[in-house]
Amino acid sequence: MDFGLHLGTRGAAAHPDNLARIAQHADGLGLSYLGFSDHVVIARTIDSKYPYNETGDWPGVATGFCLEQLSCLAYAAAITKRIRLLTSVMVVPHRPAVLTAKTLATVDVLSKGRVTVGVGVGWMREEMAALGSAPPFERRGAASNEYIRAFRTMWTAENPVFEGEFVKVGNIMFEPKPVQRPGPPIWVGGEGVAARKRAAELGDGWYPTIRNPNEPLDDPLRFKASLADMLAHARAAGRDPASLDVAIFAPNYSLGMPLKSRDGGRMTFTGTADEIAADARAYRDAGVHHINIGFESSDIDDALAKLDAFAKDVMPKVG
Repeated sequence: MDFGLHLGTRGAAAHPDNLARIAQHADGLGLSYLGFSDHVVIARTIDSKYPYNETGDWPGVATGFCLEQLSCLAYAAAITKRIRLLTSVMVVPHRPAVLTAKTLATVDVLSKGRVTVGVGVGWMREEMAALGSAPPFERRGAASNEYIRAFRTMWTAENPVFEGEFVKVGNIMFEPKPVQRPGPPIWVGGEGVAARKRAAELGDGWYPTIRNPNEPLDDPLRFKASLADMLAHARAAGRDPASLDVAIFAPNYSLGMPLKSRDGGRMTFTGTADEIAADARAYRDAGVHHINIGFESSDIDDALAKLDAFAKDVMPKVG
């Protein structure tokens, strides 16, 4: 099992010097992944419900501030040496398919093969409407499936041709190809049945957030049951379940301060170092290979201190 860092593209990480310090520090501490969230523009009025807390209110709406995800990925590629660069997750319909495939391939080349593409279909109707080029919100799942298939075609075919409802590719030379062959790994985010099927049929791995009130995976046993369902879909699709990677995003990490779970107990990945390490081992036993922790902070010194404490006090206890 290994660990990664998830960053929102606001707060302390939104300043170039701070982002460089965090990225290089995570690289030096031996974390395996550096992930960036994905928002491009924020609507002034949002009626869409945020799916990852009980209130439905998105924490980022207060300022509307966010750096663009793939630009941050490219910046991180230039200032790090070892850590893998993760879209955590990229909202597939946010950008045109050909441009997205090219940008990801470019960052993979510039990083010498360190890109992992976490993908999701998105939840904010207003943001997709503001971007203009996105497919209809109600069809974002079907469009995302096409985009993923088209990415693979462009990353592998000498003369890529793809004819779909949302993506049409032809008469292009797509070079250079990504360093990783047959392309950067694609981890499919999302917790529900549709996401599990998408991961099983199209992904190289599954990457859910454990903190979704509608599809809670904040207990290792509950997670194990959902993982078994995803792997059953993989078998039904004729794929080898053992070939699929498994990662989770744990956004509510809190060392030293336990938080209450939905049932009134201790929330996973909060509490003492021993408790958090035990949580990690339990998820490992449930089938997880990678855990990405949310270390977001508005203060750079606080963010670095949290990184140091996790690397020093938690990671060695996982074994």
